[in-house]
Amino acid sequence: MTAKTIWNPILRGFNPDPSICRVGEDFYIATSTFEWYPGVQISHSKDLVNWRTLPQPLNRASQLDMRGNPDSCGIWAPALSYADGKFWLIYTDVKRLDGNFKDAHNYLVTAENIEGPWSDPIYLNSSGFDPSLFHDADGRKYLVNVVWNHLATMGNANTRGASFFGGILLQEYSVEEERLVGEITNIFVGSDLGLTEAPHLMQRNGYYFLITAEGGTGYEHAVTYARSKELLGPYELHPKKHLVHVRDNDASPLQRTGHGQYVELEDGSVYHTFLTTRPLPGMRRSQMGRETGIAKCVWGADDWLYLDAGGTVPNLEQPAPELPEHPWPALPGRFEFAGMQALPPQLQWLRSPEPARLFELTGDALRLYGRESIGSWFEQALVAARQTEWECTAETEVQFAPDSYQQMAGLTAYYNRTQFHYLALTMDPATGGRALTILSCLDWPEGRLTYPRSEMVAVPDAGAVRMRLEINRAELQFFYALEGGDWQAIGPVLDASRLSDEGVRGEHSNFTGCFVGMCAQDMTGRAQAADFAYFEVTNREG
Repeated sequence: MTAKTIWNPILRGFNPDPSICRVGEDFYIATSTFEWYPGVQISHSKDLVNWRTLPQPLNRASQLDMRGNPDSCGIWAPALSYADGKFWLIYTDVKRLDGNFKDAHNYLVTAENIEGPWSDPIYLNSSGFDPSLFHDADGRKYLVNVVWNHLATMGNANTRGASFFGGILLQEYSVEEERLVGEITNIFVGSDLGLTEAPHLMQRNGYYFLITAEGGTGYEHAVTYARSKELLGPYELHPKKHLVHVRDNDASPLQRTGHGQYVELEDGSVYHTFLTTRPLPGMRRSQMGRETGIAKCVWGADDWLYLDAGGTVPNLEQPAPELPEHPWPALPGRFEFAGMQALPPQLQWLRSPEPARLFELTGDALRLYGRESIGSWFEQALVAARQTEWECTAETEVQFAPDSYQQMAGLTAYYNRTQFHYLALTMDPATGGRALTILSCLDWPEGRLTYPRSEMVAVPDAGAVRMRLEINRAELQFFYALEGGDWQAIGPVLDASRLSDEGVRGEHSNFTGCFVGMCAQDMTGRAQAADFAYFEVTNREG
């Protein structure tokens, strides 16, 4: 049986900056994870229709430690390739977002099997971000990356100018010496759209094709094509400049399209990945963050690539390749922690390569050890899953015995430290008993809290508390239930649309997506533990 239709996005929920490669009958896409741990999401398909999540490759301190990384820093734009009998994964660990500097460090890891083990990293450079490794036909290898120009504002008050993006650097990589060697060359400064980043080099019919993303990762985003007969250029622009671009087209359900790479199938057909978002209808707010789509393409008689459907706007529906349909087993919507040996790759945490300090599977529950405050850039006990659709519910049951109002545990819808809603079980300082409260933050950059319910809700001092949240497009409602009791709404309806790229700070600085998850805090430093029996997430397409 052949799969007939691809529905975009193919990787739903926070899955940006797709880098695709084919190895025989298998397709792999690597996407950015930013501050979420372990690093780099890898998805696998055999038909470009059905995808599954593989274990994340950057899973130990020698490869990645993001403690202290600000929001939307960490892993930017990984590039996955296969050559010489192994996988090559290039990635950036960005340590700073704001101001003129980026502090972006680029590394290489390799593995013979896509599921690992992956090697310790080889340091490459720190001149910019979005690195990619090109394997030339003669066996030589080259790194390309954005060069970041911190001098761009010299004599210019505009701090968001295209000149921060100083072009695409190319330098040879020596496999034998495990380092970059030779001259550094700026091979491409971009089109007039500017903000040129995300380079990938491909080779076909005597041309070097340079694929970049331009326009920033907001509503001007685009995939730009250029080519040259010589590796070092000069590179001429595509006749349309941009292969994929959704600009001034609010009617398209797919917005902010850009940052992709093509893959050629055994039969010669071509598909191109791209980053995209699905804003809530009628508003520019993308709760699921930047996702991954794919479009069928064709090579023109002029040896340029074009969308098969024509134009530059990709469609929700794409013709699938002539490959046997290959579905994967359905993912569980409910995670029962009793008897679980390891967290599934759908559940991640923040920044730390020392998960044992944050949580453990006890055999009966997922135990979170209260660490720093929700929103901490260092040690935060939060285990969460992506919101993948406009309608989403999450539910859990927690056992927790706080002895201070500085201790809390519960259920959260979380974008970053300045964008979250949190139903917390804590101690009421007025009574000394257990109580429920709601903490909300929609305040960048200060991160000040509001309390949608001005009074705490007393609950018994012993026993489990069940918690639930329901997201219905722009609205979020919390619920709770005591042992043997029914669900009760708590607090007002909250604004879920603000938990989006554009909802507080803006799409050019917020790069992740909304997660729903379990968390625990203990600002006394005593690491009070909270036990979660299960976690259930339901995302409904619509």
